[in-house]
Amino acid sequence: MKIQFLGATRQVTGSCYFLEAGGLRLLIDCGMFQERAHLGRNWEPLPVQPSSIDCVLLTHAHLDHSGLIPRLVAAGFGGSILTTGASRDVAKIILTDSARIQSEDARFKKKRHRREKRKSRYPVVPLYRSSDVTAAMNLFRDVAYGKSVRLNDHVSATFRDAGHILGSAMVELTVSEDGKQRTIVFSGDIGQNDKPIIRDPAMIERADYVVMESTYGGRHHAESGAVEDQLCDVINETVAAGGNLVVPTFAVERAQELVYYVGDLLAEDRIPHLMVFLDSPMAVNVTGVFRAHRECLDAEAMERVSGGKPLFRFPGLKLVRHSRESKAINRINGTCIIMAGSGMCTAGRIKHHLVKNVSRPESTILFCGYQANGTLGRQLVEGKPEVRIHGAQYDVRAKIRQVHGVSAHADHGDLLAWLGHLAQPPRRVFLTHGEESSANALATDIKARLGCAVEVPAYEATYDLD
Repeated sequence: MKIQFLGATRQVTGSCYFLEAGGLRLLIDCGMFQERAHLGRNWEPLPVQPSSIDCVLLTHAHLDHSGLIPRLVAAGFGGSILTTGASRDVAKIILTDSARIQSEDARFKKKRHRREKRKSRYPVVPLYRSSDVTAAMNLFRDVAYGKSVRLNDHVSATFRDAGHILGSAMVELTVSEDGKQRTIVFSGDIGQNDKPIIRDPAMIERADYVVMESTYGGRHHAESGAVEDQLCDVINETVAAGGNLVVPTFAVERAQELVYYVGDLLAEDRIPHLMVFLDSPMAVNVTGVFRAHRECLDAEAMERVSGGKPLFRFPGLKLVRHSRESKAINRINGTCIIMAGSGMCTAGRIKHHLVKNVSRPESTILFCGYQANGTLGRQLVEGKPEVRIHGAQYDVRAKIRQVHGVSAHADHGDLLAWLGHLAQPPRRVFLTHGEESSANALATDIKARLGCAVEVPAYEATYDLD
């Protein structure tokens, strides 16, 4: 077996791993790079000829794991793309939205560059179009959790629930070569235990090699009290100040989780009955996928649904699809809650709401998840006094707050516990999907506790297994 790391190496985004095993050439994930320093990699051809790849195994639908699949297909890949049914449905929404945003951004940048008479660092054309997404979706094949799928006579794959977002999975590959059997596990993104709506991450009993995320390596989710209590405090403080609460929201899982929490707070009369806008067509569509895939819900969510209590509906909630409705939000007097994508403020309607609110001392910008290095969200969280949005500079006068415990990622202790559940330590662990300092911090503890070899691969690094 041989593995090459083509993304998420000493950084968080761009998940993509090329595996040669059992006579197959496999790609695990094919994600988009989102850190500013590495955006150019999205335009580079894959180091592996796409037409030579037999199969893509997709851990989940987030853009940094799935976002370059249409580009891969347009470049000649014609094999199957295996993932869970929920991930397939969410990926269709995310990739379609990505193609639309890229086309809109390309048009906007062309106009701006002509006006400013300057050139872009990257090609001012979409990475792919909606027709490429359609072609890619035709190659998707559903895989049920826990069911072994034979890829050929020597390789089988089993998808396990990763507890990260709806449909997310760990991919367990069993490879038989030269009279030996080896197991390699790709963790995907591992979720936290005891999160609402979806089930906890599955535990793996055995693995010879593990490719494991390290997003929160070296860090522990802050003990800041229950999520509902933190959210309640921020909402009430913003109401008292007379501003808006603007929440950059990931369209998958985070948006639905926040709606779930706000609905409970309203039902308990812990916050005023405000207008709440979920201003994201993608998040609205994903909410429909939750309703269609009840097999992914945890016991508490299933009990609510079975009892006739809606998960994502309450008085005052407005699901916003059209841009004219989105623009109208900023003409409302008084306090409202605005949830909009993207979650790291890299694109989408959130930028327009930030333009209107980031310089208002009475408003609050609330972050509920990880902000990758170089993103606008990271700049705000780090306390930059001035930020650039849509080509213009804005003073940051709004309050910048974070709610802890909402993250869809396991923290340092959770990751160690998940790996430590293996019956015996793996031969080698590869840490990816984390900034270099995070991966190194986790590597140090894994070596100390489990005594196994740990690698933090560099971009395009190749390793022989066995």
